[in-house]
Amino acid sequence: MPLGPASAPNRLMFGPHVTNLGDDGRAVTGRHVAYYARRAAGGAGVIVTETASVHESDWPYERAPLASRCRQGWADVAAACADHESLVLASVGHFGGQGSSAYSQRELWAPSGVPGVDTREMPKVMEAEDIAAVVEGFAGAARLAMAAGLAGVEVNAGQHSLVRQFLSGLTNKRTDPYGTDRLRFAREVLISVRQRLAGGVLGLRLSCDELAPWAGITPEQAAPIAASLAPLIDYLVVVRGAIYSATATRPDSHAAPGFNLALASRIRAAVGGAVAVFAQGSIVDPLMAEQAIADGSCDGVEMTRAQIADAHLGRKLGGGAPPRPCILCNQACQVLDTRNPIVSCVADPRSGHETQDEAINDSGDREHTGPTAGSAVTPVDLLVIGGGPAGLEAARVAAAHGHRVRLAEASDHLGGTAAVAAAAPGRENLAALVAWLESQCRRLGVEIELSHRVSPGEAHAHPGPVVVAIGGRDGEPAYQIVAGGEVLSARQFLADIAAGRETTKGPVLVWDPIGGPIGISIAELLSVRGPTALAFPDQIAGQQLALTGDLVAANIRLQSAGVTLARRCVLRRVGGDGADVEDIFSGEMRTIPAAVVIDAGPRLPAASDDAEAPAGALTPVTMIAGDAVAPRTIYEAVLEGRRAALGLGQVKRTSLTGAAR
Repeated sequence: MPLGPASAPNRLMFGPHVTNLGDDGRAVTGRHVAYYARRAAGGAGVIVTETASVHESDWPYERAPLASRCRQGWADVAAACADHESLVLASVGHFGGQGSSAYSQRELWAPSGVPGVDTREMPKVMEAEDIAAVVEGFAGAARLAMAAGLAGVEVNAGQHSLVRQFLSGLTNKRTDPYGTDRLRFAREVLISVRQRLAGGVLGLRLSCDELAPWAGITPEQAAPIAASLAPLIDYLVVVRGAIYSATATRPDSHAAPGFNLALASRIRAAVGGAVAVFAQGSIVDPLMAEQAIADGSCDGVEMTRAQIADAHLGRKLGGGAPPRPCILCNQACQVLDTRNPIVSCVADPRSGHETQDEAINDSGDREHTGPTAGSAVTPVDLLVIGGGPAGLEAARVAAAHGHRVRLAEASDHLGGTAAVAAAAPGRENLAALVAWLESQCRRLGVEIELSHRVSPGEAHAHPGPVVVAIGGRDGEPAYQIVAGGEVLSARQFLADIAAGRETTKGPVLVWDPIGGPIGISIAELLSVRGPTALAFPDQIAGQQLALTGDLVAANIRLQSAGVTLARRCVLRRVGGDGADVEDIFSGEMRTIPAAVVIDAGPRLPAASDDAEAPAGALTPVTMIAGDAVAPRTIYEAVLEGRRAALGLGQVKRTSLTGAAR
């Protein structure tokens, strides 16, 4: 695929995103190198590294790279990817007024005095010398990237971007030439970068819909902007989002995949073939990507989350192997928050941890080149008890290492809680992950037994290691259930839905002490059937959804659906006359009409009499994973299943309570 002076081997892009793989020195680290090299080996056509700040005034998050400190790291990335054909570029940018002063302890810079949406922090209005310094910062970053051996740079005018803030009426209120001509700053940046590229590739990531039509960039306005800037660049990535729509660029599964394709097509027509146009926007289905290129919506496709889920997506597409599915959950890959989590993935917990986690030769990944690739040094007979995500991943990874694996599941289907949760709105993609795990287990020769509950005696008698992944059980209610009161656990309710036997009648109260996705999803599902209330102890419904970017959208959906929200309360009693809740501040009691209460509270590890840890002098070894340890997210369950398989022969015998023997 031609991109200005260079050529990419295919039309698949791995785009820039926050990884938190950096260090205190704001440099590109060895963890970055391994992360990008794995995608290069996996067949990515274009790799754009994490956005580096072009000026020291910009320190948007703690481990944000600073371009002036990235030359060696960029050089290491270039060298690590040199044996592959990927075109590797550096993303360069400045968060402007969307940044943070927490780390720099100095003022934010922005075109105008528009406060940050989240922090309400007022930035400094940039003066002429500030503008000149940032423009020179872009140029200097481009020079360093080329000196490091990269193929070029991509200028960020997307979601968090000073360049976009100058382009937009939302954030640019200036009356000087940078306000009367809002494209001026972008042109100066691109021209200065081009002068330092010495024949390198210049890309632009451009927000073409700020989702704020009263003053922001609209698709109608974006078309002439793109056409005006096209002669200065070699390719354009079409994205959406701005200060009031921070989650719109990478939304979770509630947004329809491919939501930007029509926008990309419109911008591609506006630039008239002058530059290659990449489409972005929850494109995780290879068939959708191929169709978008075939019908002329775009010239290339960014599939970043799909390649976090499967680093070898490009090679698998060429070879016909099914890739690990991205379920668009944002649970482990959305890491721009104060916890500083490392980027990773529910489907592939190795993502982001390439330097610590052992590579295995599974599903055509071809990652392990050592003498033990695809086989265990000493194969063992492994028994996995439980066919949920933790058990399936343990079985898959163990079989990929050459172990002989038998998996026993007490129910008549695989997937555990994940398969049940797939019945909830917005969680349907969980079924795809369960199906992929099952297909890989069967491909690798795992012996699967359904409707078989392993007895303590059978577990004791097994001659080899045992992984216990028996899941969890409903938690004990912390409220009274009196005569006439009906309570269903969230898991039981969703299981009934999945089996087609749900018979909930009358008003329903969903009790959600966690503030996670399940309670919200059940309330949405029930709202179309009749009066529904959602009770929770926080000020905002679904507070945990802030971590995945769905908090605002979820509350909008609840309001639109007519769900009654009972904030700041604790459930105290469920009876035939309804549910009594207590205000956590005032202690005031009130009754909410409810024929049934659905409890979306935390689950507990399954009772230890479901299976017993094997006893013996030295072997077998028992490991515990998933909800059998503690209430786990699906990411934690898959991660622990993987660790259990990788740790065969390296862990102490434990009981189901987790105490080492």
